[in-house]
Amino acid sequence: MNQVLAVLLEIVKVTLPALVVFATVYYLFKTYLENDRAIRLAEMRNDGKDTLLPLRLQAYERLVLFCERISLSNLIARIRNEEMTAADLKVALMVAVQQEYEHNVSQQIYVSDNLWKIITFAKNDTINVVNIVSKSLPENASGLDFSRAIFRYLDEVKTTSADTARSAIREELAPLL
Repeated sequence: MNQVLAVLLEIVKVTLPALVVFATVYYLFKTYLENDRAIRLAEMRNDGKDTLLPLRLQAYERLVLFCERISLSNLIARIRNEEMTAADLKVALMVAVQQEYEHNVSQQIYVSDNLWKIITFAKNDTINVVNIVSKSLPENASGLDFSRAIFRYLDEVKTTSADTARSAIREELAPLL
């Protein structure tokens, strides 16, 4: 029995230090791998930010351009011609606003949901203004009459939804610069 106990004691003498060494190596290796993974994730995030920032800046630029292009005074200058009736101009303005919006709809992935709601509101409000002003005119009004009515409306309101959208873009962009 003493011999069996002596053998067991020898096995414990060899096994216990081996288990301690194994546990230490396992803990150190696990810690090393976790730290390495964290460093790689941080590097990937930084690389992503370096790639994403120019795309976001471009999106803000495009949305500012969108706001400029849907501003009614700019739309009228681009679209109206002498032969247009008020009804023709109304349709042309509404189509132009919708096309500008559709052309820039992909930019929403680079901006906040709140900003995109403001951009969408600016588009819808511009179309609503066109509708409201067109209803105030007689049926046989010319495109020039319609243009003048829109300019009178713009003089009364002073700040349009497109102006508000441009301000919101600048506010959201400020922390990035």
